[in-house]
Amino acid sequence: MTASLLEVTQLQTQFKTSDGLVPSVNRISFTVEAGETLALVGESGSGKSVTSLSIMGLIAEPGRIAGGEVRLDGVDLLQLSRREMRRLRGSKLSIIFQEPMTSLNPVFRVGRQIAEVIRKHEKVDKREAHRRSVDMLEKVGISGAERIAASYPHQLSGGMRQRVMIAIALACRPKLLIADEPTTALDVTIQAQILTLIRALSQEANTGVILITHDLGVVAEMADRVAVMYAGEIVEQAPVNDLFDRPMHPYTVGLMNSLPRLRERRDRLDAIPGMVPSLLELPQGCPFHPRCAYAEDRCRQIKPELLEHAPGHLASCHRAEEVKR
Repeated sequence: MTASLLEVTQLQTQFKTSDGLVPSVNRISFTVEAGETLALVGESGSGKSVTSLSIMGLIAEPGRIAGGEVRLDGVDLLQLSRREMRRLRGSKLSIIFQEPMTSLNPVFRVGRQIAEVIRKHEKVDKREAHRRSVDMLEKVGISGAERIAASYPHQLSGGMRQRVMIAIALACRPKLLIADEPTTALDVTIQAQILTLIRALSQEANTGVILITHDLGVVAEMADRVAVMYAGEIVEQAPVNDLFDRPMHPYTVGLMNSLPRLRERRDRLDAIPGMVPSLLELPQGCPFHPRCAYAEDRCRQIKPELLEHAPGHLASCHRAEEVKR
């Protein structure tokens, strides 16, 4: 059987604090195929962004990767040196952050920043790198690419800056692209354009995509498969249509029910009761049980395993077969 493009196995990422070790990512496993989009969803603090930084090798002190494997094309990224990881970033592995203004260098022109990525990973001269940077700006839907290439980031709109970030991320045709909340600060029209662009470019280059978002509407539009995270763990994983048709974890149902619906008149949106538990003091048993309407004695005592309840559909819930939306 052919190995997946990305294989994450039992990944653990911890942060050292004055109160103790915080298990921000706790033994999660998933795969991404070439040309596939996997969405990571969950509330803020669920571990989505820490997962992406762990894959990119960008966890800094006081954080550390405490265990597991992250294999890209069969190579365990966690065993590579910092120098080897720097070679991979931007070439085989790229990331789009949610706020381009803090990711782009304010003192360099846009074209130079794209060209630098190309020259770092490929043997081309300045003229060729500039030509390719302009081509990339055109490819991401920017008109007047030569003019934009000569501009500084502060001279561009938010949507334009995000397109520049996508151009940088895809300049060397990476095998895996991580998009971390890539449209959070953009209006709805620009958001749709950016998501369509990411999907089209990833399909063109057969690039695997990890899309990190809290927006289930974006998930329904973009993803092939979905992994739902809660308290640093994956609690449900399924093909996107299966997840929306029949969610098998109460937390997933809670996320779905909290969305507004155009055809229903409700005075208030449904909310998941309670609070996300502290990662330093996770409850015994299932970490979601204090907020769960399905909780029973075994949920409070025995932590459920992430098991397959239908083809390709995994959930960590003792009562997965009974969960209803």
